[in-house]
Amino acid sequence: MTTLEMATLHADIRDLARERDAVILAHNYQRPEVQDVADYVGDSLGLSRQAAATEADVIVFCGVHFMAETAAILSPEKTVLLPDLRAGCSLAASITADQLRAWKADHPGAVVVSYVNTTADVKAESDYCCTSGNAQQVIEAIPEDQEILFLPDMYLGLWLERVTGRTLTIWMGECHVHAGIRPADIERWTREAPDAELLVHPECGCASQAMAFGNERTQILSTEKMVDYARRSEKRRFLVATEVGILHRLEREAPGKTFEPVRADAVCRYMKVTTLDEVRDALLKMQHRVTVDPDTAAKARLAIERMVAIGA
Repeated sequence: MTTLEMATLHADIRDLARERDAVILAHNYQRPEVQDVADYVGDSLGLSRQAAATEADVIVFCGVHFMAETAAILSPEKTVLLPDLRAGCSLAASITADQLRAWKADHPGAVVVSYVNTTADVKAESDYCCTSGNAQQVIEAIPEDQEILFLPDMYLGLWLERVTGRTLTIWMGECHVHAGIRPADIERWTREAPDAELLVHPECGCASQAMAFGNERTQILSTEKMVDYARRSEKRRFLVATEVGILHRLEREAPGKTFEPVRADAVCRYMKVTTLDEVRDALLKMQHRVTVDPDTAAKARLAIERMVAIGA
């Protein structure tokens, strides 16, 4: 697509958004051209807050299915559109509501904390939701003598044990992208790029390793906090351990600095299915509406609202 064609498509999308009274939300891992047409770009927590606060009639969620579900739960009176219904999530698929109910039965009285990367059915069985941006605060808000079932990301759970000092009962799920970023990748870059600072997402397979905490050049951060940190840091070169889509936003919001992926193949195939043509078609045809059963939504809403209310 040429620059002119992209600019024309962006203009068409913005015109349609105005006509439909729509807000366009895009996750940090979306394609650069999709991020550029969005009203808001951010992580799951930030976009959840935007979905809850918007006065627009229509929400076009350029992310994955569980994110659109969350928006539909928080804003049931809105029309929530997902441009491509193939936008799933390997982590969300790692646990079902039936599996969670069985797990809860084995741990009576435990508090269930579900990462936002879960289906609405799983959220409905949870006491709290969290994102990587506020997971630590959520865990610390729960009494210390209370057993916590944390799901579904085992690497985020292990990292939370390290930073909170709490013992969690952890579901053994993983994100296919972040699980592929291993301690050896960090160790290699530590040797080969001594001038760079390392920004590591806590879902990564390396995040809970002692070397990540023992190295003063390594920052374990959510994607939103990566952006904030890069803006403020005096460093000029950064190595980024998360899905490569964040590089576009980092380069845009921290100009003059260099950002390189720890692994260039850290690409989420689900995040990348959404195209500009599909964003336009979703608005043009008002297609691919995401809804949640009212009973499920009512049960899930409390856990999500607790997530939104706890600071990042």
